[in-house]
Amino acid sequence: MKGFILGVFFTLAIIAAGAYAYLYLGLADVRSDQPASQLENSIISTAVHASIRRSAPELRSPVPPTDVNLITGGRMYVEQCARCHGASGGEQNGDAALPLHAMATQFTESQIFWVAKHGIRWTNMPADTQNDSDEELWALAGYIKRTNRLPQHVKDELAKASASAGN
Repeated sequence: MKGFILGVFFTLAIIAAGAYAYLYLGLADVRSDQPASQLENSIISTAVHASIRRSAPELRSPVPPTDVNLITGGRMYVEQCARCHGASGGEQNGDAALPLHAMATQFTESQIFWVAKHGIRWTNMPADTQNDSDEELWALAGYIKRTNRLPQHVKDELAKASASAGN
């Protein structure tokens, strides 16, 4: 039994040393002009989701999902988020940013607020602690969370605002 346990520890040490050497010797491809491997995407996605679940407190939004707040959040999304995450019902621009419909289903409203406020390190998702108030970020989070089930008149209002802005 002692030999088995030593064998397990030795195997784990060899794997850890091999992973460290792989990274330290620069064998990991970090070029952004080549797509990431499926394994890399899976590892990063798992780590990001786990960190958000652990770090974001589950809070109730102080901003109710009224039509005015949903429209405010929708306008913020179009102005600040759509260029990377894609327009509502449209395609995203780039493969790194999580699409709008995925954000709405994979995260709670509180987690969306947390990501909008604090950003995601090593990505193009910036922290927003200077430009928008917490109330505005909660409106944005409310819009994103409800984007798949917005009332038609809210969709119409956002479409009019987007058309008048030339988008």
